[in-house]
Amino acid sequence: QVHLVEFGGGLVQAGGSLRLSCAASGSIVSINTMGWYRQAPGKQRELVARITAGRMTDYADSVEGRFTISRDSAKNTVYLQMNSLKVEDTAVYYCNIYPPHEPAWGQGTQVTVSS
Repeated sequence: QVHLVEFGGGLVQAGGSLRLSCAASGSIVSINTMGWYRQAPGKQRELVARITAGRMTDYADSVEGRFTISRDSAKNTVYLQMNSLKVEDTAVYYCNIYPPHEPAWGQGTQVTVSS
């Protein structure tokens, strides 16, 4: 059973940075494409970034150049470095495999960016 725990969120001013971490059970990080997703109030959950087992990355246009996804397969952990944060980045951030495995959604971590 896949178990994912996200942490590292918080309150930050616009222009600031945060680093999110996602700890995964088992070895799913090393064998699957992993993704970071977010859901803002009143909006659908969206894919923010993904990274393949071969470390190829892909980003949503809205975060390209500001966010960086990475993985440490030995630690079964995926990271999301978020720089130059904007108010519109405010959301709950989740990690999951890509495409997402519905039972694996965790609690997420709240990111709030103030102006």
